[in-house]
Amino acid sequence: MLRKIVFGGLMLVTASAAMAQAPRPAVGGIGSPPDAMIFYVAHGAPNACGPGCSDWIAAEGTVQWDTHKRLFNILDRNAGRRLPLIIHAWGESNLNVATTLGRILRERGIDTTVGATEVEVCRGKPEAECFALKRPGGPLDARIRSQEAPCELTCVLMLAGGVHRTLPAGTRVVLTGMFLRNRMAPNVSPEARDTLPERYGEQFRKYLRDMGVETELLDIVDAQGESRRGVEMPASEWARLHIVTPPR
Repeated sequence: MLRKIVFGGLMLVTASAAMAQAPRPAVGGIGSPPDAMIFYVAHGAPNACGPGCSDWIAAEGTVQWDTHKRLFNILDRNAGRRLPLIIHAWGESNLNVATTLGRILRERGIDTTVGATEVEVCRGKPEAECFALKRPGGPLDARIRSQEAPCELTCVLMLAGGVHRTLPAGTRVVLTGMFLRNRMAPNVSPEARDTLPERYGEQFRKYLRDMGVETELLDIVDAQGESRRGVEMPASEWARLHIVTPPR
């Protein structure tokens, strides 16, 4: 089932309400979509990413069908370091792959949080030039700033994979709806629309249980239908639903 969810053409996608990002080139070769998520190592001042932490992996972009390959690559290149992952996700992302990313992070013992990585050498440069600097994987001198876009369902699913999970004060967690899409064809059959969302929903609930997150989170998502407006989760709910873990 997991293999089908990762590699099949049919997928559940976020009904994203996040603000538009500047366009940038495709990551891979033929068929690779623009704005696909990339990963690179960033280096900041002492304690930039938490107590005793000055290096992290930045994850930024839209989760697409092949994003897990790039996550494997950056983790393999930094094996043994267990750098925290700082998530900046946007766009209508593939939720099936987002849960796969979370499982990879949990298996590798990675901590997760949310924020936008601001690379020093990118200041004043157009997005395409900045992207070319990030694409090789770093390390790049950077700092972390609060992201303007909310942490939506894709972000939450990735965050859930972290062994230790935090959300900076002021983060907006917004749970929007989701809808079925076929990346290999323009339409989705009525039969798929009737049966697959429930099947995927069961997989997502199992994922959340495995990660230690309350499945009530998906009840909230389901109530949104395909709405892009969503509902904002107050900070008081983060701990109750176990989206974040207790402080160490």
